[in-house]
Amino acid sequence: MMRKTANIVLLLVAVAFCYGLQLSKPHYGDLIGPIPTRGRTGETIVGRNFEARAEKVVFARNLKADRYGETKILTTGGVWAVVTVEFAARAQSTSVAVASWRGPTGLAYDQTERMSFADGLLPVTIDPGLPKKARLVFELRPDEVSNAILLISEKLMSALDSQAEISLGPVATASDSLPAGTVDTLDLTQPM
Repeated sequence: MMRKTANIVLLLVAVAFCYGLQLSKPHYGDLIGPIPTRGRTGETIVGRNFEARAEKVVFARNLKADRYGETKILTTGGVWAVVTVEFAARAQSTSVAVASWRGPTGLAYDQTERMSFADGLLPVTIDPGLPKKARLVFELRPDEVSNAILLISEKLMSALDSQAEISLGPVATASDSLPAGTVDTLDLTQPM
């Protein structure tokens, strides 16, 4: 009887120990996830293969773009965020293909696919010594604008590779609950 009780106690201790390990150890995704390189708007973020510098963020209700010679006006139920970023390759030619906007609540918004026909968007191929600008376009809820983080990486699954994390800082809100300074229509045919 004593041996049976000791086995049950040992089993309960082992279960508690395993449960504690499960809660305290890093998850597999954290172990092989991207390696963040952090900075702010206007700073150059240096990753393994590329450098990125977010120059400015513009918010708009509508976007104007050309598609096969025809002008298109794109609308959204929220707000458009257009980030101009300058990229530079470090030691070899590379391609930057993925950008996400992580709002203050933790929601992540990938770059919109509605603008896939426009020039100057990701993916962008960069060569050493030849910096290149690109626009990152996101459709956001207005409450996801302030204190957001821009995540930029070379590929979708950037396991054990660098990922630029650019803090965009606080954004004032206007009386219509949109970001202050939101333009009615942003013309993407104009130079960056």
